[in-house]
Amino acid sequence: MEPLVDAGQDRPATLADVAAASGVAISTASRALSNPNRVRAATREKIEEAARELNYVVNSQARALTSGKTRTIAVMVSDVTNPFYFDIIRGTQQQLKAAGYTQLLVDTEESDELEDSMMHKLRRSFDGAILAASRLTDRNLAALASEMPLVAINRQTSGVPSVFIDTPSGIEQALGHLVSLGHRDIVYVSGPETSWPNEGRWRSLVRAAERHGVTARRVGPFSPKKVAGAAAADAVLNSGATACIAFNDLLAIGMLMRLRERGVNVPGDLSIVGCDDIFGADFCNPPLTTLTAPIEQAGRVAVSILLARLDDPTISGARQTATLPTHLTVRSSTGPAPIRK
Repeated sequence: MEPLVDAGQDRPATLADVAAASGVAISTASRALSNPNRVRAATREKIEEAARELNYVVNSQARALTSGKTRTIAVMVSDVTNPFYFDIIRGTQQQLKAAGYTQLLVDTEESDELEDSMMHKLRRSFDGAILAASRLTDRNLAALASEMPLVAINRQTSGVPSVFIDTPSGIEQALGHLVSLGHRDIVYVSGPETSWPNEGRWRSLVRAAERHGVTARRVGPFSPKKVAGAAAADAVLNSGATACIAFNDLLAIGMLMRLRERGVNVPGDLSIVGCDDIFGADFCNPPLTTLTAPIEQAGRVAVSILLARLDDPTISGARQTATLPTHLTVRSSTGPAPIRK
């Protein structure tokens, strides 16, 4: 074997270094490291030995140029600090690891512009993408799906493979629960205007309220974060409603904190329902009644759909959909409607 090439102290070894040390062409070295079965055993062993000696690390973009595959999947979340996404990330990570893929996590910061920009900027770094609670419009999401393999979580857009967590049905359960407790004036605490699930939950609440013959109103929009809970709580109190359903648990938890500061009894004066059943929802004071969703399962199912499409690109997007049910978990933040004079 020829003497190994000194890659230098100030830069990592390149594929060209490995090829030179092995006495083979760069294309041969690339095949040996990315597709070992296509290279003779003796040549492959020589290349692998050189790579070890040089501490060569396979670059995913270089591999993509030769094989067309990075074996990396991008997972886009709108706020990486939101506990809702923890279970999605865990689900995608476990499923991708089992399939031999790497996860590329991107925080789009609740911005549709950043989401679209990052998808295109990083395109050569991943084979496909999972968009958790995308902030893109239906039109832009469909256009993106026509450019690259992707699966959307919590969206139902024509032609886009998706995993839909059925919180609208859960909202109907929540309203039925509040009506059974005597509540007749119920407020929806709205999340971001760009959130597709937010509008779906509001529409579901309006339909259910009409069936039950009760009043449903909306306040907001509010950021889906605990810090926005103070303003949301004040808005609900000003509305005069006896119960509310919040866009997500973080917003509801922030409301509980604000109401406690103002001396408002929950649920004696006001009942609150959250959405998602994130970690900590049962540790609140009082513990939060909320919609429980199979969030980790949504991540796993999204990966399965995406990898199936990568294996067979002819599968139509319309066939690649899944709906996961939710259910209401009743805790202490909801109670009988107060008797008001």
